[in-house]
Amino acid sequence: MKKLWLVLVLIVPFFFFGCESEEIFSTYNICAEYDKENNQLNCQQEVDYVNNSSNILNKVCFFLYANAFDEDQKPVSVSSHSKAYYNGESYGNITVESAFVNGAEAIFEISEAKNVLTIELQEELFPNEIVEIEITYQINLANINHRLGRGENTINFGNFFPRALVYEDGEGFIEQKLVANGDPFYSDISNYQVELTFDQCFDLASTGTFEIELNGDKKTAFCKAEKVRDFCFVLSEKFDVLSQDCNGVQVNYFYYDEEEPQSRLQTCVDALRTFETLYGEYPYKQLSVVKSSFCYGGMEYPNLVLISDDLEEMDMDYVIVHEIAHQWWYSVVGNNQYDEAWLDESVTEFSTMMFYAKNEGYGVDYQTLINNAKENYVRFVEIFSDIKGDVDQSMNRSLDEFKTEPEYVNCVYVKGVLLYDSLRDVLGEKKLLKCLKSYFEQYSYKNAKTEDLIHVFSKTSKINLQAYFDSWLNGSVVIE
Repeated sequence: MKKLWLVLVLIVPFFFFGCESEEIFSTYNICAEYDKENNQLNCQQEVDYVNNSSNILNKVCFFLYANAFDEDQKPVSVSSHSKAYYNGESYGNITVESAFVNGAEAIFEISEAKNVLTIELQEELFPNEIVEIEITYQINLANINHRLGRGENTINFGNFFPRALVYEDGEGFIEQKLVANGDPFYSDISNYQVELTFDQCFDLASTGTFEIELNGDKKTAFCKAEKVRDFCFVLSEKFDVLSQDCNGVQVNYFYYDEEEPQSRLQTCVDALRTFETLYGEYPYKQLSVVKSSFCYGGMEYPNLVLISDDLEEMDMDYVIVHEIAHQWWYSVVGNNQYDEAWLDESVTEFSTMMFYAKNEGYGVDYQTLINNAKENYVRFVEIFSDIKGDVDQSMNRSLDEFKTEPEYVNCVYVKGVLLYDSLRDVLGEKKLLKCLKSYFEQYSYKNAKTEDLIHVFSKTSKINLQAYFDSWLNGSVVIE
């Protein structure tokens, strides 16, 4: 394994009279090489982990999403199984080979469910202190059209690395299970320095910015991403790319087998401009929209979103807009996507509809979208009531509490749109957008909870909206 190319730099906060110190973020230094023949990613990872809690820690826990593709797991729903496994069922996993803490070999343990790696610290880690954790591991990729896997046209590396679990005071490290529903992720803002080596036949799309060096028949990319919630990269032998500057942001559209890619790039640019106007400035210098082998519609990562190459032509723009909206709601303003999926998905889906309200040239009517959403939700409740009796219509549940994928989609996405449209009627569009701008401003680079959103909306609108949100979230509101 090659040595990490970046030397650790400790950032020391300076304290000035009358000013608060700036928060220090953990830094991930990852050196990885993709072995095309064996379909493996070999990695060495150093994490300069910052204890930003108010508690003393004696361990650090990491999420192992790569084990979602283990033989014992079910990473996709029954309805998506055939699209995901394009060449028969295939399995993948992560093997942790060693762990070191501040240069000394450390005791580590992987949970029975294979979702959490726990590394013991030799010394107590006090608040604001930093510990260096080194992990060596190997990822075996499944042949699957998914976030992480070797697909038909692209190799996707979403959530590939062990990522520190969020630590909440009073709760400890917050675990996520390996489930098929939704996005089982919850992460803090961190900085990333990633060195990637791969065969010269591949082109790269990634979070952040990168420079590439040629080494014989290999390429090495040096990637850098600051103040982001995650890191993702994609390799493909088929990529073409179009780029355009938008208010100082380089917007890239990676594609293949497409007749009019310029129109898709324009959608990306229009979405970025629209959401900057509605909510606030996009804080990064790069945004890549990447067509990829993915069994669902799309997937959000900081500075990068995946768009399925299996989408119908008429759905491409809609999914692009939705995933770009996630740059505001998930990427910058974070939340526990496992326990409170509604918090980012509902406002993101509503933002998609607001995009069409503000961009009439796309020929999609906002009110028609709302009417369709209401009709679809009512039909869902009727059908599932006939089949199963009472239907749980609550929105704010953890992913494993949704019994079926249709229940998850309708309660989180469809009903979420109706919640915000109703609030638009109650407050007026101008005041609703003011609430969203305030929410974005106050929770940028932080993790928000449901009560935080309700508090910001109530304070900004000067209306107590607790009962309003409660009725929607607990399922008591009647939709006809």
